[in-house]
Amino acid sequence: MKLGICLPQMGDEAGPESIARFAEAAEKLGYDSLWTNERLMWPLNPREPYSDTPDGRLPAVYQRIFDAIETLTFVAPLTRRVQLGTSVVVGPYHGPLLLARRLATLDVLSNGRVICGIGIGWSSDEYEACGMTKRGLEARMVEVLQAMVAIWTQETVEFHGKYYQIAPSKIGPKPIQKPHPPIYQAAFTEKAMRRAALYCDGWQPPNPESWEAFDRHWAFIRETAKSAGREAEKLKVVMRAHVDLAEHPRPANGRIFDGTFEQVKADVRAAREHGVDHLFFELGFTPGMTIKKMFEQMEQLRAVQ
Repeated sequence: MKLGICLPQMGDEAGPESIARFAEAAEKLGYDSLWTNERLMWPLNPREPYSDTPDGRLPAVYQRIFDAIETLTFVAPLTRRVQLGTSVVVGPYHGPLLLARRLATLDVLSNGRVICGIGIGWSSDEYEACGMTKRGLEARMVEVLQAMVAIWTQETVEFHGKYYQIAPSKIGPKPIQKPHPPIYQAAFTEKAMRRAALYCDGWQPPNPESWEAFDRHWAFIRETAKSAGREAEKLKVVMRAHVDLAEHPRPANGRIFDGTFEQVKADVRAAREHGVDHLFFELGFTPGMTIKKMFEQMEQLRAVQ
């Protein structure tokens, strides 16, 4: 199982020096991948309340966040081996043409290291700021996935959907990875899991509610892919683990990947046993987290396997 870690792209301490040093240190420690998150804004009165905060507002670190793809482009020449992943970009914000071109460019400039983690998003505030609504969003998201693959794989690109039209065109550069950079769908709902099964190279879940729930969802995705005639055994799981290392053990009802180092180590072992192919750690949301602590925990977590 591969191990990765999210870059320190959020919060007041985030900046070119800390991001660069973190990327270089992660590669030196032997991590397999570096990841970035996407958030466009921090609404003072969000239309949809954020479920993990008492007042429904987004975590404060989102008030200052570097762009997901630009941050990966910044660290690409500072590294040589680690893969560069988004977790996740919201496909409809960008549209397939701009997103496919940016990721293909990064894939070429990084010598074939891009992983595309993609999602449909949830924030009406962000969609409105992008000049869009959430009406027809499922069909729009499917077209984003289909058109991106067409842009990456067709010599002469042509696409005709309800939301996106691409006249016969030459669109380059093509990505180094063939047939294209892997696409992993962030999925919580049945619709999103179906998208992962039908249009993507796999699934990108967060901390599972339980391993039983994880197994159930993963079985649904594979069965859906198989029923559609896809090679379900080729689908992969790339899991984002929000980690909160603590001195005291987590309670019995605590979140997976929270707790002591030994508990997190056991969770990593469980992830491997349940079929996770690639696991990466997110440290930025832990209360009181600093860049210094992120460096310390990055080194500590490298020893979990």
